[in-house]
Amino acid sequence: MVDLKKHGPTIALVFTMLVMLSYSVEWIRVTVGSVMNVPLGYFIDVLGVPFFVMILILSGITGLYSSLVQKYTIDYEKMQETQAKMREFQKEFREAQLSGDEKRIKKLQGKQERMMQDQLDLSRQQFTPMAIILVLSVPIFFWLLLRLPAIGTPVDISSGIVMPFLGVVGLSDIAFWIVPAWILWYMLCSLTISQVIRKSLNIGGI
Repeated sequence: MVDLKKHGPTIALVFTMLVMLSYSVEWIRVTVGSVMNVPLGYFIDVLGVPFFVMILILSGITGLYSSLVQKYTIDYEKMQETQAKMREFQKEFREAQLSGDEKRIKKLQGKQERMMQDQLDLSRQQFTPMAIILVLSVPIFFWLLLRLPAIGTPVDISSGIVMPFLGVVGLSDIAFWIVPAWILWYMLCSLTISQVIRKSLNIGGI
């Protein structure tokens, strides 16, 4: 039997890579997007919800479940404790280097190895919530790609959005550097809503 506590982060990492690779497989992307279109397409096709509003709603949902998954799978208390110890260690190590205390530096180097191991363990623990969040998020992105207005579509309420400094742009158009307008809008909505949710749940950043 596989020891999930020991091998869980590795399994989660492999699974995460497989999920990300599925993005490049068109038939998977289209099939999953079509399945998601059954419930989500109703809001656009029947209720007439603009596409940019759907992005706002879905980014809010993404921010909510991402924050909840992280809250209940990551030991934030231990993370903050480890980070505080590392800051204190770095301060102490710099002082030892400046004073040229070789004996103290050697002692701190031994302590550094243990602290680095603690940080590595915390980093590995984050692969599991990452995999869970990806499983929930990828179908949403596949649906967004499926329903995204084609490049060159006349800009109206269903295919465009008013962006700061840019004016009215098509959701499929490039808004900044190589970033399409819909991705930029999704990121702005997700980051804003996530900050509010994380503050209310009293959890820190990863």
